[in-house]
Amino acid sequence: MTTTLRGVLTALTTPFDAEENIDYDALGRVVDRSIDGGVDGLVVGGSTAEFATMSGDERQQMLEFVIERTAGRMPIVAQTGATSTREAIRHSQAAQAAGADVLMIVTPYYEPLTLAETVDYIKTVAAAVDIDVMLYNIPAATGVNLDPGTVRQLAEDVANIRFIKDSSANWEQALQLIHHHSDVISTFIGWDSYIYSGLVEGAAGMVAGAANVLPSEIVSVSTKIADGDLHGAREEWQLLYPVIDAMISEPFIQAVKTGLELRGVPVGSPRRPLAATDPDARERIKAALATLGS
Repeated sequence: MTTTLRGVLTALTTPFDAEENIDYDALGRVVDRSIDGGVDGLVVGGSTAEFATMSGDERQQMLEFVIERTAGRMPIVAQTGATSTREAIRHSQAAQAAGADVLMIVTPYYEPLTLAETVDYIKTVAAAVDIDVMLYNIPAATGVNLDPGTVRQLAEDVANIRFIKDSSANWEQALQLIHHHSDVISTFIGWDSYIYSGLVEGAAGMVAGAANVLPSEIVSVSTKIADGDLHGAREEWQLLYPVIDAMISEPFIQAVKTGLELRGVPVGSPRRPLAATDPDARERIKAALATLGS
């Protein structure tokens, strides 16, 4: 089973109530905001969602809720990585059974693996499912970088590995993936400040936490680039970049939640031990958002 995946994918945040339980009413509003904003897909259970603080049951229930809420209107990508291969397989098979379109697999993030161990983990998990797989490269969290050569070999060896979300913040690596390896794997940029440049260079799309806050604005930039209106896209990005920069310059999970609250969609605080955005950071994000109007 193959899925067409391009454009802007929202890396969904997870709303929590005062008792730190998932707030499904708020989550529904966040999902609707992205859909109404025109995004091309939703990513459930990624880093912006605080997946590492959740139980397996919570991750599955959140995925099932988003699938039901979306009702087939766009592809759903489920992040199913875990600290053990067995657990990642269990999450991945459950996500496939629930109706996810693509799985996104982050490598274990507690005990850094060797590259050989990482490759074995990815191949084993991908082989346990029938749907497409997106690699999730975030070396700052996992301690292992999936270099372009390794990514290519994985895509050539495993038929259902078709996408990569590159959150390495390494622009040269992103360029190599886009320009040298797009014949075997589609690259989604996972660093929000690279939205404009990544799409202009020819990335298949963007997995953006900021799309929770600014879905229609990011989609507009993406659409103009796809239509060849680089001047119009650049003008819009000139306005949008300072807001993205203000958010990504702060602890990002908190910044996304603050941005949503400032735009009238409160989603609560992160799960402890993460603290809420401090007042000075909140004011910086508020001032940046104010430049865009309501």
